[in-house]
Amino acid sequence: MKRLTDNAYNRRVGRSDPKLKRWRYAGLMLTYQCPAQCALCYDNCGPDGGGLLDIETALDAWRSLCRLAEDSARVHITGGEPFTMYDYLVELLARAQAEGLGGLEDVETNAYWAHDAAEVRHRLQALDRVGLRRLKISCDPFHAEYIAPDRVRLLASVAREVLGPERVLVRWEKYLQAPVSFTENAAERQCMILAAVVDAPCRFTGRAAHEVAPWVAARSPDTWRGHDCRREILGAKGVHVDPYGHVFSGLCSGIILGNVKDQPLDVLWEQFDPRREDLLGALFEGGPARLLESAVAAGYATRPRYADKCHLCTDVRQFFFDTGRHREIIGPCDCYLRRHAASLREVGIVEG
Repeated sequence: MKRLTDNAYNRRVGRSDPKLKRWRYAGLMLTYQCPAQCALCYDNCGPDGGGLLDIETALDAWRSLCRLAEDSARVHITGGEPFTMYDYLVELLARAQAEGLGGLEDVETNAYWAHDAAEVRHRLQALDRVGLRRLKISCDPFHAEYIAPDRVRLLASVAREVLGPERVLVRWEKYLQAPVSFTENAAERQCMILAAVVDAPCRFTGRAAHEVAPWVAARSPDTWRGHDCRREILGAKGVHVDPYGHVFSGLCSGIILGNVKDQPLDVLWEQFDPRREDLLGALFEGGPARLLESAVAAGYATRPRYADKCHLCTDVRQFFFDTGRHREIIGPCDCYLRRHAASLREVGIVEG
């Protein structure tokens, strides 16, 4: 296991200063594609999402996490929706099992594919043979807008039969027992989503920052002046690796720390110093308010109210994305609204 002093930042700060934690978990995002387009998606996934985390890259990231954290390494398979790549998913887990890679914690799904009990049983038995430890089923009002509750119930029932109740997690179980029914009425939909946000406080990144945060925005941007992101960056216990190999700290999707295709994950951790002369360093030292200053100077129109500092950060980063700034940090395009396609093509952000 790597020592804390193996990290470049940790070696340069005082003995009593907070240190960068070892990354002990990695969420391997197989794709940004998802049949749902949830209002609260942290990663802006949906039917038009792209990418595929190729098996060799995924395995390399898994191996390097094991080198970094050894027995405490934990891997979860996520997306997008991993079951849109079911055969690939099975092959990935089979390869990891054959290599003796440990730490597989869970595979996430929204149950969109669970319409036939025999097929569900067949798929879960196949995953069980290749090392699935736990199935994590998303069940909340946001997914309920797209996924029929009968499919969630079917998957949960068969999974508990095949894997055992202790290896099945429904998040959140209460919505399985009392599912939310969406209507076409926009006002009623908004009320349902707002009730869910109050019931389970969330982080306003990705699509959540654009679709939900404006409804609950109540604080001036000055609220976060002087609020840096040191704690979030140093204290993140893990990372997400997206379908293109980009590494995000914790749940901060769309802020690229590096790429596992260029550097193994354990080497990236060793060399990572958040006191950088770029956007990430500005976040570390001054938080989203520091980003806001440079965005305003470049023409960003400040909103009168934001929901939280993640909302502020995401909105400012969307402006940077739209205007082609900080492209080494702000990306990939799947994490951001793809507005103004013609102008984005002009600065080389999207193909066309």
